[in-house]
Amino acid sequence: MPIRTRPTTWRTLATAATAALTATLLTPAAADAAPRESRPVHSYADAVREAVWVDTGLDEDRDGHTDRVAVDIVRPREADREGRKVPVIMDASPYYSCCGRGNESQTKTYDAHGDIVRMPLFYDNWFVPRGYAVVGVDLAGTSRSDGCVDVGGRSDIQSAKAVVDWLNGRAKAYSSRTGGERVRADWTDGSTGMIGKSWDGTIANGVAATGVEGLKTIVPIAAISTWYDYYFSQGAPLYGSGPDWLARYVQTPEAREHCTEVARKLTDGAPRTGDRTPLWSERDYVRAAKKVRASVFLVHGMQDLNVRMQHVGPWWDALGKNGVRRKIWLSQTGHVDPFDFRRAEWVRTLHRWFDHELKGIDNGIDREPVADIERAPDEWVTSTAWPPRGTRTVTLRPAHGAQDGVGTLGLRPGRGTASFTDDPALDETDWATRIDTPTPEKAGFVTRPLTRDLRLAGSSRVTVTVTPSTPTAHLSAVLVDLGPDTIRDYADAGEGIVTLPERTCWGASTEGDSSCYRETRAKTADVGHTVVSRGWADLGEHAGTGRGEPLVPGERYTLALDLAATDHVVPRGHRLALIVAGTDRGLVDPPADTPTLTLDLARTSAQVPFAGGAAAFARATSGPPLTAPHSAPDGVRPPAATAHRVPGETR
Repeated sequence: MPIRTRPTTWRTLATAATAALTATLLTPAAADAAPRESRPVHSYADAVREAVWVDTGLDEDRDGHTDRVAVDIVRPREADREGRKVPVIMDASPYYSCCGRGNESQTKTYDAHGDIVRMPLFYDNWFVPRGYAVVGVDLAGTSRSDGCVDVGGRSDIQSAKAVVDWLNGRAKAYSSRTGGERVRADWTDGSTGMIGKSWDGTIANGVAATGVEGLKTIVPIAAISTWYDYYFSQGAPLYGSGPDWLARYVQTPEAREHCTEVARKLTDGAPRTGDRTPLWSERDYVRAAKKVRASVFLVHGMQDLNVRMQHVGPWWDALGKNGVRRKIWLSQTGHVDPFDFRRAEWVRTLHRWFDHELKGIDNGIDREPVADIERAPDEWVTSTAWPPRGTRTVTLRPAHGAQDGVGTLGLRPGRGTASFTDDPALDETDWATRIDTPTPEKAGFVTRPLTRDLRLAGSSRVTVTVTPSTPTAHLSAVLVDLGPDTIRDYADAGEGIVTLPERTCWGASTEGDSSCYRETRAKTADVGHTVVSRGWADLGEHAGTGRGEPLVPGERYTLALDLAATDHVVPRGHRLALIVAGTDRGLVDPPADTPTLTLDLARTSAQVPFAGGAAAFARATSGPPLTAPHSAPDGVRPPAATAHRVPGETR
């Protein structure tokens, strides 16, 4: 349990509590009765704190010397004295000096000798006393490292992979950035776990996809699995910038000066046309999932509109196909770390996961449910498998309804057409709010009120056959739960959390590195509908070749539009809606033209994964008629359009 404190008294309470706990755990009786887990028996205040520079073997900045990345280390001194080797928890990040880590934007701090004083986040405070080393790596081109930022490419990934190699005796490290003495990692057994949120977690995915020996597990939080899908969705641009801007955002002034060739490659290799180029292939970790040896504990917010859930489904499925041991947490938040939405359970679970994966402790976590899903704010359920066993994809068909312009959604094919005109000023909230009203900017299709709860779990796909009126067109498809609910307000600045003044402490503290962090609570919103899953595409990508092409107005095209993975229960009395429209304001950029699009309903469908399959859907949409519940006027409004999003910011 955490140690609750007032903001001004954290140090005294944390020190006293840690000392008392350690004294208790060191008694023989307590040790005999203790569960199988690592205990805080090492002094955090006396830990070894050092820095080394690992040679990546690359010369991305073209200065004639191979690049070295800075590696800051905190490890238990007692193990060092006794000759006992320890495993490593590593966070490789571009944010340690430019932007900060965590909800309180912590940066690294150093003493006069250049050794680490504050390592951001609680990992070192908690795990070093429990017999782990914690390592913070500055990606190439950032903070105290040489080289260039290449946004998920060879330089980024090699920055961290080289450190794993060094920890396992296969790479060289030195005591300084230039010159210096050779340093060996003779204090570790080489077993390494990588963790991190957003860009940091993305690096963990990428390093795992190299198959590097010694990487035992990764814990990617809100992480990217393929960089193309961060900037585009099936050819449709999601942001008004590319990876060249992101590299400039995090790299040092020195890197900006010396990495012009890398910057040019990022610009030229990522055209805003949305075409798939070799640059994107290099940054596609899903394609390399067959190389992954490490286990994966994946955490993501189902309403993350920065690193969207499109990064979860393909990666999770590819890992499963290749026999990777997996665990997953899915929250209702946006781009938020689990330390800030489920803190006590997160620390406990992460501790047990690393104990099992890095120390080999048989604590049973590998026999527990695979998935934890947040059903309502702070209300969690588990699944022994994810998606749950018995989940089957069901083909739903849109059709005309009793009222012109308000369609139905069911198992029977529809006939005729439905038309809409792209309106870039509107978004998914506008569409869903007016679902029962004919409006020109969307085509909406709705089930009858459900007689039973209906669970969606996994990734959906909407196949449309559509005729455009212009040479360019973008499409959006959303699945919506129509009915009142209280959810986390993911569109708020905190993306589903409120940060409080009170602090709790997680591990030991020193004068320069507190283990105490501000508490949070759920930020909720009462809504009349909830967007369950989204997807966007450029109709010019209909052929699936990775290159868009101009459309012929009046010609019919068929496109399979992939929607993000989710896990959501549509309650009894609510309705499930499919909406097809054009530009989703703030989430996908508009096309060059303003098209009118005509859907061929007989050739349009939604493939949706339901627990229980078609039988569950049929049962939920049959029986005595129900009246749709009264809804609040709208749902959570998506964040305003952002030209330059950064994987790692809490928005």
